[in-house]
Amino acid sequence: MPANGSEPPLGAPGAAPPAAGVSPCSELPSRVALLPRGRALLIPLLLFLATCGTVLWTGATMVLQREPGSGSELLAGWVYALPLMGILTCHELGHYIAARRHGVAASLPYFLPLYKLSPFGTLGAIITMPAIRSRNALLDIGAAGPLAGIVVAIPVLCAGLALSPVEPTPSTAYIQEGQSLLYWLLKRLVAGEIPAGHDVMLHPTAEAGWVGLFVTMLNLIPWGQLDGGHVAYALLGPRQNQLARKVRLAVLGFFFYNMLAFVVPVLLGSSQMPLEVAIGNSLTWLVWFAFLGLLGRFSGHEHPPCEGPPLRGRRRQVAIGCLVLFVLLFMPTPWASYPGLDEAAQAAPPAP
Repeated sequence: MPANGSEPPLGAPGAAPPAAGVSPCSELPSRVALLPRGRALLIPLLLFLATCGTVLWTGATMVLQREPGSGSELLAGWVYALPLMGILTCHELGHYIAARRHGVAASLPYFLPLYKLSPFGTLGAIITMPAIRSRNALLDIGAAGPLAGIVVAIPVLCAGLALSPVEPTPSTAYIQEGQSLLYWLLKRLVAGEIPAGHDVMLHPTAEAGWVGLFVTMLNLIPWGQLDGGHVAYALLGPRQNQLARKVRLAVLGFFFYNMLAFVVPVLLGSSQMPLEVAIGNSLTWLVWFAFLGLLGRFSGHEHPPCEGPPLRGRRRQVAIGCLVLFVLLFMPTPWASYPGLDEAAQAAPPAP
């Protein structure tokens, strides 16, 4: 996803050192081969196939509600793996093709398989490329990934929601996926009005679509070497560096928001949720606050300067549209575990 560097987990980009002989924010000549050869092609291909396997396994566990025990059971995960890999691949190829069109020597995406340890089956992908000089190229490359991914994620999510029943909230332990304005709107359009005490029980294809929204939201955070940082810098120039500092503080602020929503009620005795679960529900944005700090340590807390006049016309509209899309996708609580009615009743202290 990056315009200047390599992508950390879940497609979030970081910066790689400029290629030898290339000054910061420089572009390569337009004659760049569309596909690399040799190891530069083989390694990304092998990682892609491995990621297909781990994502397929994750999908099979969703379908079967247990680990697959045979090859035929593993193939049942295609209803999750195929749409998710389609979303992620379109996201990465959006960056890759835009970079090549601008003559920037981007690598093919290096997908990151993660067996069992990731709830998605993958940590996203890494793309490396030299830094970029012009604002136009920075905007095109930075925005191409999220826009390509969301164009696939929305119909995938709608198709999955059409397969997802509306049922009463489970009485056993369950995980509530994060809610955003766009996700709420799509649920309302596809599933209609949801009665109180009910929710959509996501089909694996809908899970894949939701992951697509989540990944796009993370990448559009307007900070540093993330896609949103590239887009915001192309739009605002050096003023983006001041905005980025405020954005990182806001990320920390949402950690405290979730602490107030989950941990404080437990400490006050007004929630029966186990304390360790409440703390776990609050940690996502603290992890991202630390991740952004680590990313800044290696790639710089300020965006590399770029040349050229301010964005105009359609490019300016695309940049503003990407930032609006981030707002529509933002999830204050990306996911939360709930003990369910039965477990909560068992965990409740006995009445005096």
